[in-house]
Amino acid sequence: MAEHRVGTCAQIPPGEGRSFIVGRTELAVFHTREGGYFATQALCPHRAGPLADGLTDSGTVVCPLHDRVFSLSTGSGIGNDLSIQTYPVRIDNEHIYVDLAGEA
Repeated sequence: MAEHRVGTCAQIPPGEGRSFIVGRTELAVFHTREGGYFATQALCPHRAGPLADGLTDSGTVVCPLHDRVFSLSTGSGIGNDLSIQTYPVRIDNEHIYVDLAGEA
């Protein structure tokens, strides 16, 4: 396991995302309105839109540049054939931990 503390829950209001850098890995971490936390790669594979700036709703994120939609839990594209990398998230004492196992 390559788990890293990236920030606190207070840094990400419900329904928003924030960008974090862990080593050489750029992440987008989201806090859904339903209370879940998710982490994905930082940039959309279509045209490198900043996913943390995208809209989140019911477990999805919409890229702010060209409206590509992705599942936050699986990374699968919804209505498109692209996908994004997702990472396991754990919350402990209001701290956000992301597992980057397999990352270089």
